[in-house]
Amino acid sequence: MSWDEWTATDAVGLGELVRKGQVTPAELAAQAAAGIAKTNPTLHAVVELFADVVADPLKDGLNPDGVLAGVPYLMKDLGPTLKGRLQEMGSKLMAGNRATADSFLAGKIRQAGLNIIGRSTTPEFGCCSSAENPAMYVTRNPWNLEHTTNGSSAGTAAMVGAGVLPISHATDGGGSIRIPAGATGNIGLKPSRGVFSIAPYASDLTGLVSIQGCHTRTVRDTAAFVDACRGGAPGEFMPYWQPAEPYTQLIRRDPGRLRIALSHEWGDYRATPHFVAELERVGRFLESLGHHVEWALPAVDFRAAFAAQTTCYISNFAQTVNNLVASLGLDAPPADLVEPINIRIWQEGMKTSFTERARMQAVFNTTSRAFGAFFEDWDIILTPITALPTPKLGTTEYLTISENPDIYDWFANLWRQFSYTPLANLAGIPGISLPLGMQESGVPLGIQAQAKQANDGLLLQLAAQIERALDGQWNLGRKPGVHVTQG
Repeated sequence: MSWDEWTATDAVGLGELVRKGQVTPAELAAQAAAGIAKTNPTLHAVVELFADVVADPLKDGLNPDGVLAGVPYLMKDLGPTLKGRLQEMGSKLMAGNRATADSFLAGKIRQAGLNIIGRSTTPEFGCCSSAENPAMYVTRNPWNLEHTTNGSSAGTAAMVGAGVLPISHATDGGGSIRIPAGATGNIGLKPSRGVFSIAPYASDLTGLVSIQGCHTRTVRDTAAFVDACRGGAPGEFMPYWQPAEPYTQLIRRDPGRLRIALSHEWGDYRATPHFVAELERVGRFLESLGHHVEWALPAVDFRAAFAAQTTCYISNFAQTVNNLVASLGLDAPPADLVEPINIRIWQEGMKTSFTERARMQAVFNTTSRAFGAFFEDWDIILTPITALPTPKLGTTEYLTISENPDIYDWFANLWRQFSYTPLANLAGIPGISLPLGMQESGVPLGIQAQAKQANDGLLLQLAAQIERALDGQWNLGRKPGVHVTQG
């Protein structure tokens, strides 16, 4: 098909073409590979293309009868493992690392019919805001090549944003689905806890803030992915819940009149005037759809919440790095193979006491309860996806190649930029970035909607209502400069 036809057809649409026999999975894979070849020399978003499953999509267990049968898909080079495939996590330390088994979610993805054709870029261990280490790769934003995609789902964001794929894998420990989606004009849902399994190597109890998901260009693709891939593996520590009806059915109906809160003043953090104006514009648009919109804020101790979140990241991440280092027979991360900030996080996190973790958990509890109380009165809270503009490439203060000697100062700097996404991970609530705004640089500005735990379907229902009202014209009807339909 032409590139215009390709980008006008979403993942569900491609799956329907496969089931009708109008196109084969191999033809879809070949076109996606051609799109990668066309755009990746500029964007540097794909680490590896699996030539064998491009040639033979059924080779690794793709379900030809799945709802997304034959649709090409990239796996972020972090998180779910693929048996026999490299997973190098954006790190020199893990070069040549091959997985010995599929993770549970990888099996669900294949059962849905998705054809995993390669790996997309991520910062080292997914720990910073940009896939931007010149010694590894520098992933560029298709909307403005001087800017980052943000992260950590960097390569996925660039490839979906550039029209190469309709859907691709992403993960989110504090905004890593939503933030890059917001900067590249994609739809990015971070679901509630108890939706996607991270078995067998971790669980919602041990992962605590980390969640799986995807980027898409249409709401129905996100709904189809969640419907097909959700569910717990045997032996989960906590129950995995199911909605009353599949999201692909739910989103066909508009929600009722919603109580929508606007907010951008989260403790010490404030959005730029331009971002506030974009948020207000979207609020007025939602009023025109019949919803009640006004300014409101959860009664959260934001300073305490972000401090607890920092403790969680440092202590969890230190153990992750320690396990990787130990598996290689090393006592410490080597300075020539691991980026400076990640070494400092490891050093600090290995000192975290049980008492500090218990205090952290207590703040998680009070923060989650405060959000819960807020959502007794409000259905949705709407924020910009970030407080500050998407950084230009080379802004090292946000990167794990930073030389900042104070790891707490480094995290505090992240929170000033990425203020509105991390607490959803802490509280286990869903959040979605929708491509409704633009930054002054011409880079998209996602507007984030959050809801109470297990109200993921309401977020998708609202997103689908917006999509219909816009006649599918996200990003104000614009396309990025680097796009498969260009040149």
